Amino acid sequence: MKVIQSIFCLALLLLPGLNAQQSSVLAVQRNPLAAIANHPRVKQAEAWVSEGRAAITAGDSNEARRLFDRAIDHLLETAEKDPDRDAIDRFTQNLAEEIYTIDLESLGAARSLDDVRFDKSPLDDIRELTFPVDPRMKSKVQKEIQSTISQLPLVVNDTVLGFINYFANGKGRKTLEYALKRSGRYRPMIFRILAEEGVPAELIYLAQAESGFLPRAVSYKAAVGMWQFIKATGQTYGLNQGPWTDDRLDPERSTRAAAKHLRDLYQEFGDWHLALAAYNCGPGCVDRAVQKTAYADYWELRNRHAVPIETTNYVPIILALTIIMKNPVDYGLADLQLETPLDYDTIEVYSSTSLQLAADAAQIPVTTVQDMNPAILRNVVPPGYFLRVPKNTAADVSAAFNLVPPDKRDTWRLHRLQDGETLESVARQYHVGLPSMEQANPKFANAGYAVVPQMVARPKPMRTPVVKGKPARSAPTRVTRSAAKPTAIRRAPARPSSSKPTPNQKKPVKPSPSTRR
Repeated sequence: MKVIQSIFCLALLLLPGLNAQQSSVLAVQRNPLAAIANHPRVKQAEAWVSEGRAAITAGDSNEARRLFDRAIDHLLETAEKDPDRDAIDRFTQNLAEEIYTIDLESLGAARSLDDVRFDKSPLDDIRELTFPVDPRMKSKVQKEIQSTISQLPLVVNDTVLGFINYFANGKGRKTLEYALKRSGRYRPMIFRILAEEGVPAELIYLAQAESGFLPRAVSYKAAVGMWQFIKATGQTYGLNQGPWTDDRLDPERSTRAAAKHLRDLYQEFGDWHLALAAYNCGPGCVDRAVQKTAYADYWELRNRHAVPIETTNYVPIILALTIIMKNPVDYGLADLQLETPLDYDTIEVYSSTSLQLAADAAQIPVTTVQDMNPAILRNVVPPGYFLRVPKNTAADVSAAFNLVPPDKRDTWRLHRLQDGETLESVARQYHVGLPSMEQANPKFANAGYAVVPQMVARPKPMRTPVVKGKPARSAPTRVTRSAAKPTAIRRAPARPSSSKPTPNQKKPVKPSPSTRR
C-alpha cells in the first residue's frame, strides 16, 4: 500500500507553528540528479515545495503541509515503466531525509506535554553505506566465531567485517554504546519472549540495529517502534493502532509480535538469513528473488543484486552486532553499565485518565510514566487501556484515582499533602480558587491527597507520525509459482556456522507479502 503521509508531516505535525526563520531551515540544498532535473514530475514537485516554503514564511503551516505532501505523493506516483524511476526514487528519498534531519527543538519553542517525541531509526544512516575493512581483523573475528555459541548462523566476509570495524570505532562505537546501555531496560523481557516463541536469542540484535532500543524510533519508510513495524504488518500480528495509542511503540507487545513474525518467516524460508532479509524487505521480495535466481541463499541473492540495496547490508549489520555483543571483552564492552531493567505493575484504566494524574498518584515524574508507557500518543490514557505503573504501587495508584470523579480524570490533578499544608496553600500553589478546592475535597481533614480541580484543555487525539522516503517497490504482491514449470531451486554451498534452532512448529499466520514488516 502506497505511503500517503510525507516525511514533512513528521516535522510539521508535531509543531505548534512555523515562522520565517524556519523557512530557511527548510530551504535545504537538494542537488537533484542532472538527469532528472527537467523531468515533469520533478519540476512540478519542486514548484509545490517552493510554494510550501512560501506558506511557511506566511505562517500557514497547514497549507505548507498540504503542499509538501502533494509534492512527495506526486513523485511516488511515477510510473514503474518510467526510465527515470530509479533516479526519481533516489531524489524522493534524499528530499525526504533532508527534512527528517530538521531539529524539532529549534523549530518548536514551548513543546507541551502532549507533544510526543519520536526518534530517528539509527539504521537509516548506515543501511546503504560500506565501510573499510581492517585486514588484521579477519583472523581475529574468525577465531571469535569458532568459540561463539550462537543459534543464529554467523558468517565472516568483508561486508560483515566492515560493519564490525564501524561499530568498534568512532561514531559507530558511540551508537553501539548508547544502544547497549539503553538495552538494559528491556533485555530480560526480550530474552524471555524470544525463548517463549522458540526463536534465537540473538534476534535481540535485530532490535538493536533497527531502533537502538528506542521504543519511539521512526524510519523514513513509516516503520515505527523498537522492532520497526509498518502499519499493515503490525495489524496482522495484533498491534492495535488508534488515535490515542499505538501498540507498535509498546516494547513488550511489539517484541512478542516481532518474535512471531520472525518465526513465521523462518518457517516459510527455512533459513535465518533469508528470514532476516524478508523481515526487512518483505517475504514477497525475497520469494521473487529466489524464483528469479533459483538460489535460496541470502548471500547469493545479495551478490546477484536480487534484493533491494538496503537489504544487502541489513543481514551483515545484524551479524556484525551479534559477533561484537557475543564477545564483549574483545571489544571493550564488558564493563559498560547497563540501565536498570524496567519493572512495573499494570492497572486497567476505566475512564480517560491523564498521565499527569497517574504521575501524581504514583508520586513520580510524569516523564517516568511516559517512559513506561511509550505507546500512549497523548497525555491521556483511553478507557480499557492497561497502564504501567512502578512495581508494587498498583493498589495505591488505583485508590488515588478513585478520589477523582471518573469524568474529571483527564484534566484534574492530585497533590500529596505534606505536614502543615492547607487547602488555601494548595489552592495558591495550583492557582485554583478556594471554593473549587473546597467543593472537590469535602473530606480534606483526613485526606492524604488534595484533589486539584484544574480545568485544562483536553488533548486532541493523534496518530503516530508517518514519514516517507522512496516507495517500497521491493515487496509487491507475491508472484504465484507456476505448477506447470517449476523452478529448480539451487542452494549455495553450506557455510560454517552455528547450529540452527527449530522454532515451534505452529501453523503460521503469514503477513501480507506486500508489507515491509
